[in-house]
Amino acid sequence: MKKIIPLSRPFIGSAERKAVIQILQSGKLAQGEKVAELENKFKHLCDTSYAIATNNGTSALHTALHAVGIKPGDEVITTPFTFIATVNSILMMGARPVFVDIDENTYAIDPHKIEAAITHKTKAILAVDLYGQPADYDAINTIAKKYHLPVIEDAAQSIGATYKKKQAGNLADISCFSLYATKNIMCGEGGMITTNNKKYYKNAHLFRQHGEVEDTRFVYDGLGYNYRMMDLQAGIALAQFERLDRITNKRLKIAKKYHQELAGISGLVLPYVQKNATHVYHQFTIRITSEFKTTREQFIAYLGKKGIGVGVYYPAPLHLVPHIARYGYKKDDFPISELASLQVLSIPVHPLVSEEEIDYIIDCIKSY
Repeated sequence: MKKIIPLSRPFIGSAERKAVIQILQSGKLAQGEKVAELENKFKHLCDTSYAIATNNGTSALHTALHAVGIKPGDEVITTPFTFIATVNSILMMGARPVFVDIDENTYAIDPHKIEAAITHKTKAILAVDLYGQPADYDAINTIAKKYHLPVIEDAAQSIGATYKKKQAGNLADISCFSLYATKNIMCGEGGMITTNNKKYYKNAHLFRQHGEVEDTRFVYDGLGYNYRMMDLQAGIALAQFERLDRITNKRLKIAKKYHQELAGISGLVLPYVQKNATHVYHQFTIRITSEFKTTREQFIAYLGKKGIGVGVYYPAPLHLVPHIARYGYKKDDFPISELASLQVLSIPVHPLVSEEEIDYIIDCIKSY
């Protein structure tokens, strides 16, 4: 197979192109009816009372942290094994990230280690649904209630996923999605916040638009940012939303075939799916352990020569990133996260990968 099989590729069709043209022709590009329609779609999907669209996933996280009342000097417990936006959003509030190591199976924060990290300065727990699978929210929420802490769900990678029959986006006190170009559904750049808490909704709504009071022009109630989504973005996302089930089912079908065909290869660990959860496979992430025949880097080079796109998410846990390590973190502080960063490898699972390409990827891995 000569052509490159990309690790990810946005699913753009005639519906998205039509939506963009219609919005351009309308002349109504900024936040408006399409954004409101998309917010309603998310409310119904997640079965929440409120949804607030933002211009990207990072601004959604920043807004959510503000909404629950995080202040400079506060501590927010989170995971070091995630995209940097999770932690940067904490720093943007002037707060301190306090890390807890991950569960080696799910790659999500290990609830059994959270309580030991709580201090009198702890003001929230920010959990991450990594690769498309929710964290263990029953355990996380139980601890949070004991200490009267709000829980924020970073659901950037988990739209359509479920945990004990509840949708991602309705598993914590407030949740954040990303609609970045490579996400399961996307609009190039975009974000969404969902919550059942009216106070959090009002705080987020103000923060999203320069602190402006809802439906009252030029009346402000504190500091805010320009985090609005445009109708142009929302139109693309709405077209994507209509295909959410189709996209999710295609990812699940590909993942099932990988699980069936790649099981039993020594040193190649397949994704773990926890009981009572639905994994939507934003990434199909395998682990290359010491039992594998070569190093991960040699395997990556081989796949590259075969035209198979791969990715490492993430090559370094965040406690080792310089501007975060200055909070006193060092190597060996979170050994499971550090080991995972040396072993994980994602292979193509997006809905535009053909059956022929999936068979080719499987054959290449098996023949290695």
